[in-house]
Amino acid sequence: MDLQLTGKTAVVTGASKGIGLETARLLAQEGAIVHGVARTVPEPVPGVTFLARDLTDPSAAAGLAEAVGPVDILINNVGAALPASMHAEGFLGIDDATWLGTFELNLFATVRVTRALLPSLLDRRGVIVNVSSIGARAPYQPVDYGAAKAALTNLSKALAEEFGPVGLRSLTVSPGPTRTANWGDPHGYAAHLAAQAGVPLDDFLAGVPDAMSIVLGRLSEPEETAALITYLASPRAANLTGADVVADGGTLKAV
Repeated sequence: MDLQLTGKTAVVTGASKGIGLETARLLAQEGAIVHGVARTVPEPVPGVTFLARDLTDPSAAAGLAEAVGPVDILINNVGAALPASMHAEGFLGIDDATWLGTFELNLFATVRVTRALLPSLLDRRGVIVNVSSIGARAPYQPVDYGAAKAALTNLSKALAEEFGPVGLRSLTVSPGPTRTANWGDPHGYAAHLAAQAGVPLDDFLAGVPDAMSIVLGRLSEPEETAALITYLASPRAANLTGADVVADGGTLKAV
């Protein structure tokens, strides 16, 4: 299927690894002009221009808008659970500074980038896809991360409602457990949980599908979620806005 993305200009934040990197790669393969934004620039990817930016810096969004020019597609993928959150013993172990840092990375970075790029997105009747998490819908730990993602999901809906009448689409994708650094890296969140449980990381990961009741019996792959994001960002999904598309292998059970 031709996704009709040739010549479209896209910005992907949090593009150095995982879902963001694979989304940037897929958009470029589909013919889009892609700007990948991350604190650390990864190895070159054909068709992707990477820009090193720390989006928790309040001044970064304006500079980014100037650097990339008019855009058709914005993929707000930047976000992560902070180490202080991951290592905390629940709600009482997370202090104000960590809460603020979590919201800075997972919400306010997206707010600023969206605000800076919105004029051109409106001119081009563009699309925003915000990458949230099933943690926005269910009480998983760490609690500050889930709360920030819930706010992000709400933001997506609000943007769809306010700007839909003038042609902007705004959507959310909420992944479940995905084989990114958080789940596969020896220093990631899963490794921390494995250490707490006193089991090797590979054994812990093998037990995740049962422990989290993942219907498909496995973690999602970044490429799978990236394919969904790329489709939603394309004109092929032109009648979709305001939706939160859950990509979790059947983890959440609520209708």
